[in-house]
Amino acid sequence: MAVRKTIQVVPRARRTLTSLRNLGYDLRHAVADIVDNSVSAYATTVDVTLHFAGTRSWIRISDNGHGMNAAELTEAFRYGSEREYDKTELGRYGFGLKSASTSQCRKVTVASRADTPGATLEARQLDLGHVDQVDDWEIFDLAPEELPEAAYSALREGSGTVVLWEDLDHLLQYQDPTGGWAKKQLLAGAADVDQHLGMVFHRFIAGEVPDRQPLRITVNGTPVEAWDPFCRNESSTTALQEEDLEVRTRHGNGIVHLSPFILPPQNQFSSPDARKRASGPKNWNRQQGFYIYRGNRLIQSGGWCRLRVLDEHVKLARISLDFFPELDKAFGVNVAKASVTLPQELRDLLGPRVSTWSKVADAVYRGKQPSNTPPKRSRPPRSVPTQQAPASPSVPKSNDPYRRDTPSNKPAHPYTPLPSPQASAASSQLPDTEPFLARQALEAAAAQTGETEALSRIVSTLRSMSPEVARDLGW
Repeated sequence: MAVRKTIQVVPRARRTLTSLRNLGYDLRHAVADIVDNSVSAYATTVDVTLHFAGTRSWIRISDNGHGMNAAELTEAFRYGSEREYDKTELGRYGFGLKSASTSQCRKVTVASRADTPGATLEARQLDLGHVDQVDDWEIFDLAPEELPEAAYSALREGSGTVVLWEDLDHLLQYQDPTGGWAKKQLLAGAADVDQHLGMVFHRFIAGEVPDRQPLRITVNGTPVEAWDPFCRNESSTTALQEEDLEVRTRHGNGIVHLSPFILPPQNQFSSPDARKRASGPKNWNRQQGFYIYRGNRLIQSGGWCRLRVLDEHVKLARISLDFFPELDKAFGVNVAKASVTLPQELRDLLGPRVSTWSKVADAVYRGKQPSNTPPKRSRPPRSVPTQQAPASPSVPKSNDPYRRDTPSNKPAHPYTPLPSPQASAASSQLPDTEPFLARQALEAAAAQTGETEALSRIVSTLRSMSPEVARDLGW
């Protein structure tokens, strides 16, 4: 067979970069994407600064992570950069630094110092004005003395990275970028970024991620507070039964971990301020539903993924859903890490569970939950990391934090929730929610074994033979 002739077609830099500036980022998601890199570099401190100076306004994200050497920094500016990703890393596509930055600005400067003895400061700059002129994939290699003052002033003696955005054309879209409206927009952006980072990285900030020091994030010098969607510090929060689901898809197989919570009704919060904070960035009704995590980083906050509609009566239901690296493709995480798509195989498993959680939430909302009855727990709370069982001699010990050293080699849940007052005392099965949990177990077992139709026939017979039992179970 003859070898076909090939012709290399290199994308036009000017037009391609213009298109790549519109991948769905807004300011808060763009900043969060840069912070992802800081987390992957094991930073313990990230400082975000939004500085208004009219047309010379800038945004800076600096960290004290591992930093990059010259070759790594240059590669980081390549679209679709290729390197080995650790399974715990939040990045995946090789687009984040460039796409997130240029979605907000026309000039991005990155300065970094690696955590190796004698490492020198390295700096690179992507200027879209220059790319427009030369129509080529070129960046500047900056000497330390060529760095903008805003970048240079944030550099530390140790390792770390500074990302500086200048020429904020997408953020300050005003006829008068020096006026009051432009300044108000930037200040509002700072508040939005603060709230978003506190939600997305709440596990890291609260020190809940195993083998990681707590992450300190500041926005304009003010520490970001972790926002716990599940209000575990409220004594009236109900933690329902945790569960691991094995999901098999054409894109790969893996484990999904579920932790359902029912938040307290209005009159059972510890204070009005606590209830207001619990309402979240999108307010109560839009914060119900799934909180989807990948690598302990929150990707989706609220919504039922089209498994049911938003409902005032179930707004207290919030479900933590963790998926693992082997399901990355199946979940279809977008470049901006702002949305996911549940695989159909998982949707089939979640359907009956959503129905059960909704009924429990509705009961609590309508005041059917006894306020003074201590909950019972079917198994100990995951309040502290547990010692793993010794590995089987036939299975080598793995350094992968997502795998247990057991013959089954099933992924371990990488997130250890902090104990809440109600979980310390007991679990989640309040007496009047036990029937719902029994129904949950039956429906889940039927769905997993493909016997949903058989269960339907059993329920129909049960309604005739023992209507009171059927009613108690919610059928």
